[in-house]
Amino acid sequence: MTTEREPGRLLLVGGAGDMSLSVDVAIAALRQAADRGLATHVTNQETTFAATPSVAAAANEGSVVDHGTAGAVAAWAAERPGGFDVVFGVREMAQVAVAETAHVLGLPGNPPHAVRRVRTKDDGRAALAAAGFPQPAVRLCACLADAEEFTLGTDGPWVVKPRDGSGSDGVRKVTAVAELRDAVEALPNPEEFLIEEFVDGPEFSVEGVFLRGEPRVFAVTAKEKLPPPYFVEIGHVLPADLPAADTERIEREVLAALRALELTFGLFHVELWLTERGVVIGEVHVRVGGGWIHKMLEHAIPGLELYGLVYDDVLGATEPGPVIVARAAAARYFAPPPGRVLSVTGWESASSHPAVVHAELSVGEGDEIRPFHNGEDRVGVIVVGADTPAEARALAAKLVDAVRFTIAPAVDVR
Repeated sequence: MTTEREPGRLLLVGGAGDMSLSVDVAIAALRQAADRGLATHVTNQETTFAATPSVAAAANEGSVVDHGTAGAVAAWAAERPGGFDVVFGVREMAQVAVAETAHVLGLPGNPPHAVRRVRTKDDGRAALAAAGFPQPAVRLCACLADAEEFTLGTDGPWVVKPRDGSGSDGVRKVTAVAELRDAVEALPNPEEFLIEEFVDGPEFSVEGVFLRGEPRVFAVTAKEKLPPPYFVEIGHVLPADLPAADTERIEREVLAALRALELTFGLFHVELWLTERGVVIGEVHVRVGGGWIHKMLEHAIPGLELYGLVYDDVLGATEPGPVIVARAAAARYFAPPPGRVLSVTGWESASSHPAVVHAELSVGEGDEIRPFHNGEDRVGVIVVGADTPAEARALAAKLVDAVRFTIAPAVDVR
């Protein structure tokens, strides 16, 4: 007599944030789990859980648990009847809770201390510097005077940023000491922040997955940002159109950095600069990249299931063969000037182009467009696929430029 095996269970910690990109990623992660016969349970903070009903609907079960409280998800999961077989998360702010929960349940995951270290940006820089990787000088500050003191011993320009933020919120380039006060006052927390040397050079990111505890690269992505002082990404191209030697150098440095940081599980998104002194690692994330990079990867690598690879690895499936980038993709964000929208033309034609992988526009007539200070200020995107990086970049730019915004300029009422 045989008995049918109970299906495995996935715990998706942190669900999704209240943004279309985050919801899209979370639903894909849940669907790929369901395709593997995994029962799914999603947790989130109360407000965000209520604001993302489509994510809850995509899971078998859902619970309100605060991943922002140390140990809360781990304690909750340890008492759940039936337990879990896979613990995963797609949100930046949930990654410490993911690691803590996997550790408590004895499941595969990153060491909690390693995730806390990369989430705390100055600690991550210190660990990389100690391991021999070139890093910009950085200082943890509690007030404006601390930042001013840092500038005395370093050459500008500098970057002021939150210690553990995301989405470029509060990140600002400072070219003169006189600009520091405004930058610090604009921070989410002006009583705990970082100031560091500005790194000059083109920016890239590396996307990949850990299999059997070892990092494997999917692709290098080229970034384009709006002009300083803010650091809002306006476009991505995947794969980056680089000489093979540069791509190999970037990949080699990133793989070594991930090992030095003791990271071993899930997906990774590592930001970096290619400078005259070589590769300089920026921020390290144990999640898929933002900016619709997940859509770009899935187009460029036909058949790729980002989250399914992680689940298969945990569940002991045969390790997949080489991941081959067969096509290219590009994302381009809209960046109209701030003010009130009077009209938008060309959207229907641009968004229906046959090469479009994803398109969205969140503003229309009567809406207000804010100045672009961080990722949440972006108002829309077009993601396209093409045969080559150059073709993808050109097409994405062409389609975005074909959408015309008529704007009544914002009025300064100060």
